[in-house]
Amino acid sequence: MTNRDFSFEFFPTKTPEGAQKLLAVRRQLEQLKPRFFSVTFGAGGSTREGTLATVLAIKKDGFEAAPHLTCIGSTRESIKAILEEYKSHGIRHLVALRGDIPSGTLEFGDFRYASELIAYVREQTGDWFHIECACYPEVHPQAKSPQDDLLAFKRKVEAGASAAITQYFYNADAYFRFLDECEAMKIEVPIVPGVMPIASFTQLARFSDACGAEIPRWMRLKLQSFGDDRASIRSFGLDVVTALCDRMLSQGAPGLHFYTLNMAGLSTTIWQRLGLS
Repeated sequence: MTNRDFSFEFFPTKTPEGAQKLLAVRRQLEQLKPRFFSVTFGAGGSTREGTLATVLAIKKDGFEAAPHLTCIGSTRESIKAILEEYKSHGIRHLVALRGDIPSGTLEFGDFRYASELIAYVREQTGDWFHIECACYPEVHPQAKSPQDDLLAFKRKVEAGASAAITQYFYNADAYFRFLDECEAMKIEVPIVPGVMPIASFTQLARFSDACGAEIPRWMRLKLQSFGDDRASIRSFGLDVVTALCDRMLSQGAPGLHFYTLNMAGLSTTIWQRLGLS
């Protein structure tokens, strides 16, 4: 396991109470000694200060932090200023994404695709940053076809992405088929599976409908059958996600990236069940 990258994702909080809660979550997950923590970034820089503050707090604790950088609604000047700010703080890791298009937004900004953003980061900073990008084993919901989606991923890698983190999924076969397709296209960066622990079926269904992640029919029906029984949903979710992670690691996945939703309990339990500590 020593050569595998394990990481956890947070989103910036908006209140002092939220910041205190996130601090407690960080303290718990820091004990697992992950490779890095990533911190999300609102469209057009809407959480810029919160992202930076969270990243600096992580770095102060002695851990590597990777701020997200999104291009929707951003200008070259705003991205350049953010990159200079991150460099001045010694941050060397980024997660570069297109980002979601906010409702009612017609203007993309200076960058339409993540590949353009990645190319610009490389143009401005050379090899300073280790750049993660996103990829979609079950195909991006806005892609014209699976082949177009693969080509879009390849453009990100050719633009300078160092590694990739997948959208979450619950079908391991989709991930391994995706790896085979990437290999056939000579895409050779590490592709780390994104992991979404299951705390709430309603929340999971909402997220999945928005991002195109499939909840297999058997899982959906089982989760629906629990109704409001949160304990049963949690128990079933832990079993399913732990088994998924175990299969991916045993078949050679280069690590795991946990979408924590600023909670530590489920990710920590999965980690312990996998024997990663």
